[in-house]
Amino acid sequence: MSGFDYSSGSLCLDLVNTWGNRADPQNDRLTDYGDLLDWALGGGVLSDRERSALEKLAHREATKSGGVFRAALDLRETMFQLFSSTAAGRRPSDRQVAALNASLQSVPRQRLCRSGDCCEWEWPTEKLDLRMPLWPVIQSAADLSTSPEVQRVCECGADDCNWLFLDHSPGRRRRWCDMSTCGNRAKARRYYERHRRNT
Repeated sequence: MSGFDYSSGSLCLDLVNTWGNRADPQNDRLTDYGDLLDWALGGGVLSDRERSALEKLAHREATKSGGVFRAALDLRETMFQLFSSTAAGRRPSDRQVAALNASLQSVPRQRLCRSGDCCEWEWPTEKLDLRMPLWPVIQSAADLSTSPEVQRVCECGADDCNWLFLDHSPGRRRRWCDMSTCGNRAKARRYYERHRRNT
């Protein structure tokens, strides 16, 4: 789980950010269904028990788990294109919206369960389903795309980073996914260029 980051401000964007530099396939943190389970566990999507049970099911149904993994990559690409368009001030295309709608059709309906003095939503868990890690992600993407928060989606300004994040900074002036990484590299490059021109 050490290779994953969950700081974007939205679960669906956290999945998108498992491939940070899209010009470099080696940068992709998801290589198989087991990686998807690790990501889902780290993001609070699955419990340890659910992750273990799904891993066993994936070994028994390798062809099916491979198909679910490919669907996860397709979903990630759909979400990247949709929210990258939004971050650039463009309307999502009909194709992007249709792809997200198609994913939504695979999500079972949540139900209310008692929690303390009130209720909360839960996913149906009577039957183990290899698609379980994707359900909350798809719901997150639908919720974000229909929320005013979608106007806060930004894409990192670094040339070698495509991370998406919600910008809650004053004046919405944030440019980098992380100032300590992409921001510092950009500052160092600007300093180098200025120094080179002055020598």
